Amino acid sequence: MLQVPSDFLLSCDHGALDDLPPNTLQLLFRGSELLVEETGAHAFATCGAPLTGPPLVIGKWKDRVVVAASVARDEAAPPGARWAGLRSLFGTMPDSLVAIAGRASQLVEWDRSHAFCGVCATATEREVHERARKCPSCGHTAYPRISPAMMCLVTRGREILLARNVNFPAGRYSALAGFLEAGENIEDAISREVFEEVGLQVANPRYFASQSWPFPHSLMIAFTAEYAGGVLTPNGHEIAEAQWFTRQNLPQMPPRISIARALIEDTLDRIDQQ
Repeated sequence: MLQVPSDFLLSCDHGALDDLPPNTLQLLFRGSELLVEETGAHAFATCGAPLTGPPLVIGKWKDRVVVAASVARDEAAPPGARWAGLRSLFGTMPDSLVAIAGRASQLVEWDRSHAFCGVCATATEREVHERARKCPSCGHTAYPRISPAMMCLVTRGREILLARNVNFPAGRYSALAGFLEAGENIEDAISREVFEEVGLQVANPRYFASQSWPFPHSLMIAFTAEYAGGVLTPNGHEIAEAQWFTRQNLPQMPPRISIARALIEDTLDRIDQQ
């Protein structure tokens, strides 16, 4: 499961930009794409194009300061480099670096899109001691956006419910998932989303784990829950198909970097031990 490495230290010390050490890890983005070497194994530090704003200190990793910046969306890659979506780098670039780049991409996009106050349109300023942009005119403060989403793997005896979202590649199935609504707790979101997507009631939600997922700025919070009633009815506009599966007849599953895969494998292991 993709996770930011435990030895990564988050930092917003903008003063570090005044004297960056030679071993600084620099990540450059064009929208959601990262500039990488042709092989995709390493990040490529610069393309010679003007930045859309000052670099952003992301943190420290293995005694290296990590900074990120962005360029205009029409900038070409320099010789020996290419622009690559983060998803395409799984299995090519080390997972730890992909995870850090995922965090950096979210922060760079937030910093770019909040350069002006959403209340009065005044240019905002980076706060010194926290990750925030504050308006010097009206005082409105903007923090990085995080969108919590629940994930739920429904069980029925020795079976698990897997569904194919309309946007999935052909043949791929996963656990149900959806974003929380304002004023809703996770347990309520599980009950609502499962019913909305496949028409089932569930009971006894059990927390599994969480994962930051930078596509674009989600926090996936995974649970299992027990089938409690209803007729399996995919809603059609989000869920194309849904079926009960056992370990013996599993479909194509999510990639191993996702919390969905870890949730499915852990649940099947627990079922086998019953």
